[in-house]
Order: sequence, then structure tokens, then C-alpha cells
Amino acid sequence: MTGAPDAASPWVRICEGRAHVGSVVEVRGWLDHHRSSGKVQFLVLRDGSGTMQCVAVRSDLPAEEWDALGALTQESSLIVRGSLRADARAPGGVEMGLQSVSVVSVAEAYPITPKEHGTDFLMDHRHLWLRSSRQHAILKIRAELIGALRDFMDAEGFLLVDSPIFTPSACEGTSTLFETEYFDEKAYLSQSGQLYQEAAALAFGRTYCFGPTFRAEKSKTRRHLIEFWMMEPEWAFATLEDVISLEERLLVSVVGRILERRAEELKIVGRDTTALERVQAPFARMHYSEAVERLHAAGSPFEWGGDFGAPDETTLSEQFSTPLFVTNYPAAVKAFYMEPDPADARLSLSCDCLAPEGYGEIIGGGQRMASLELLTRRIEEQGLPQEAFEWYKDLRRYGSVPHAGFGIGVERTLAWIAGLDHVRETIPFPRMLNRLKP
Repeated sequence: MTGAPDAASPWVRICEGRAHVGSVVEVRGWLDHHRSSGKVQFLVLRDGSGTMQCVAVRSDLPAEEWDALGALTQESSLIVRGSLRADARAPGGVEMGLQSVSVVSVAEAYPITPKEHGTDFLMDHRHLWLRSSRQHAILKIRAELIGALRDFMDAEGFLLVDSPIFTPSACEGTSTLFETEYFDEKAYLSQSGQLYQEAAALAFGRTYCFGPTFRAEKSKTRRHLIEFWMMEPEWAFATLEDVISLEERLLVSVVGRILERRAEELKIVGRDTTALERVQAPFARMHYSEAVERLHAAGSPFEWGGDFGAPDETTLSEQFSTPLFVTNYPAAVKAFYMEPDPADARLSLSCDCLAPEGYGEIIGGGQRMASLELLTRRIEEQGLPQEAFEWYKDLRRYGSVPHAGFGIGVERTLAWIAGLDHVRETIPFPRMLNRLKP
């Protein structure tokens, strides 16, 4: 390394710069860009918390350090030391007058340039694309979303109980399972933590899990990922109406927090926040049969009894400025454990929440079967092995109660809140049908 910053100067993050104006500090980061005007060089550093302009004057630095600055390339890593001063024109409102520089590493020619790059190129270089200001903003909003989800559930009295990733059986249907060897047995990557949350809820009353889930869906739409993250609450003694109310409170709380705490990041990604400001209770709501009628009125040939596809969800959700609850789907298009609708045996006590602006389903849930007899019959009808679900059926043998829950997908919810065109930007390293790396 060139130079030797004074160990007595505190190492501060760029985001903390305003609190240290007038002091000599140390900043460690990477070179975003720099320019020279003879006897003065201007460097913009980033450290993950923000960017800072540093001004180097030839007469203030040893010749070796001055020359080293001139040889720096984009993404070179360095440690700088200098005095901070307020400057409204500078990034973050603070500027550093350099007193010493230590070059940690000079970067090779950086492949991502200001010119336009195609999506495949950027995804191939996802490990580097994460350094851009847009990706920074998106992932900071993601982190805020996750924190908001968990804080809300904690405040509502739900206990975090982790569900396993390896499972012995299907939860959302056998066609989208990833099978793996588990010593001398077969196991599957989890499609959902819900079944285990049902067991946890009957022990603790209110629980939730948060983690990755896997679906082997051969889909290339802008809404699908192979690996995605979900938060899944489960609530003993709760009904469909209870969880619909919980979902509504959750979304109002989460959107409000992101508007408050991540306004700058929403601005960077170009989000029109007026649409988010309209996310207030009560949300629009309709029965499945009414939704089918609305599709017919919009010219869709959709047949009653089927599940909605992305175009159908878009047609429905675009009619409202708030999220939309669609309830009582046909039992045939929902998972085997959904409680039947007592008013119509063809239907289930289920609910999907569709985000506005055409972003589609972000939450799916409903009331679970409480009857052992009915659950056993439904498992048989689905052609699933009874022995794999004996532990799950125990929950109906020993103190069965009505219970309900839902799953909210982080990536789809983030795509809606941030106004993104595709879910591939909502997760650091997306796994899609034709992408397993980096």
C-alpha cells in the first residue's frame, strides 16, 4: 500500500460525515470516478454507505501519493485521510480535503461502463452490478422491507419459529419440487414453511417464519424466480377474516415505513410515490365469482373454476388504486389443506392479495382444514402419500382448532413498492429458469 494514514484519525463511514465536519478523519472505500485539473484532483469515493468527494491539492501531498492518485482506475480501493468541510454542492453535503492517501489495490479495467449494457451482460456481471447506485437503492429498500415485515409481526405478538429447508413431502403440489438425496432417503427443497408453522402455531398461538423457498417452475415471466424469500405467519384460532385484516394492516405499515425511511432510494429508482401514498385501509375486496364477472366484462374468455394467470391479475388489479383481496377461490386450484367454504363446497376459504399497478399476487393464504377426516380424504384425492403427512395429521388429532395464515413474497412485494419491471433486480443473486450463476 502507498502512504500510511494516521492511526489516530478515526475511521468513519461516509454516511457519518456530517457529524464530523471540522475534524480530520479516515475513510475507506472504492474510487467511483475522478478528474484532474492540473494541480488539483477530484475523487469521488464510495464505501457502501454513501459517496464523498475528496479534493487533492498537489502541494498538500507527497509526490509519491500525488502520482499514485493519478494512476487510479475505477473501483480501485484506497484509504484516505483529511479534514471534512460542509459543501452543499458535494455528494452528501460534505467534502474532504485530502492530507494523505493509501492505495490498497489498483483495479483492472472495469467491465461495466457508462455506455448502455444489455440485461444478459449485466446479469452475467451481477457480482459487480451490485455496486451501482440503482442496485444499492433497490437492495436498501429490500432490507427496509424485510425489517418492516419482521418488526410488524413481532409487534403483533407473533413468534419467529424457523421452518426447515429440507422436507420429506410436498406442500404446494408435486410438480414444482426440487428433489435431492438425503442419505438413504429422498428429500425436497422447501416450497413453503407453512406446514411446520401450523405445528408451531398450535404450540405458541401465533408464529411466523422467514426464509428462502424453492419452486421448480419452468416460467420465464417477470414475476417468477426459482428461489425467493417469504414471510409466513400462522395463527391458531384465527379465521380467513382475521388474516385478511392482518394482511391489510401489514401492508399499510410496511409501505408507510418505506415511504418514511427510504424516500431517497425510491427517488433513485424513479418510483412515483403518489401511488404508494394511496395504500390506505380499507383495501378493495371481491369474491372469486365477482372477479370472473369483471374479467368477462373486460373481454376475457376466462372460464369459472380456473386459476388466474398474470394477465387476469393485471386486469383485475388495475381497476383499483389500493391492493385488492380476491377471496373464496375454487378448492381445485388451491392447496390440499385449504378449509372448504361452508357456503359452497366447490370453493375454499382462501384469499390472494393482488398489488395495484399490474404487479399481481404478492400474498396468498387462507384458513386451514381443522378436520382430520377431511384432511385425510383430501391427501388421498391428491395422490399424496399418507405416511408422509402423519405428523401433519397429528395436529388434527391432538387439539385441532380453526387456524389460518398466509405467505408474502419479498421479491414481488419489493418489485411493486419500488416500481421495478422485473423481479430479477429484487434479490442480490437471482435464480431463474436459465440462470444459476453468478
